Amino acid sequence: MRYYIASDHAGFGLKNRLKLGLGREYGFTDLGVFVAERIDYPDIAIKLAKRVAKEPESIGTLICGTGIGMSIVANKVPGARAAVIYDGFTAKMARQHNNANIACLGARNISEQMALLLVRTFLSTTFLGKGKPGERHLQRVRKIGKIEEQHFK
Repeated sequence: MRYYIASDHAGFGLKNRLKLGLGREYGFTDLGVFVAERIDYPDIAIKLAKRVAKEPESIGTLICGTGIGMSIVANKVPGARAAVIYDGFTAKMARQHNNANIACLGARNISEQMALLLVRTFLSTTFLGKGKPGERHLQRVRKIGKIEEQHFK
């Protein structure tokens, strides 16, 4: 599995701390930014979302000021399922129930310790949609795919 990480200028510091704290465990590929100069978050979010959507077994982490802007942009890419996560429950549920493949974090609203916990939880949690007990989750994710097919032609 491939792990991608990217941020805008607001998330630059947190992204680098996450790479230090989790890099040995997960080996992220950093898609930018590489300096803390102002950049528009859509340029970064689209780059990572396209990569994750193209590689179905990959997972991404996007970081901006709140996580919201990155998630809005990433969810415009068919096959990308980005979720703003802010506590352990949302990190776990995004993966287990929604098969989210991109975690979006807000560098201005969570601590470094919380970010480490959230990303570790997100990356280590699996989708429950395989097998009989998780059929309802798989059915819902498939509906998302059908919506993408209808609206993103």
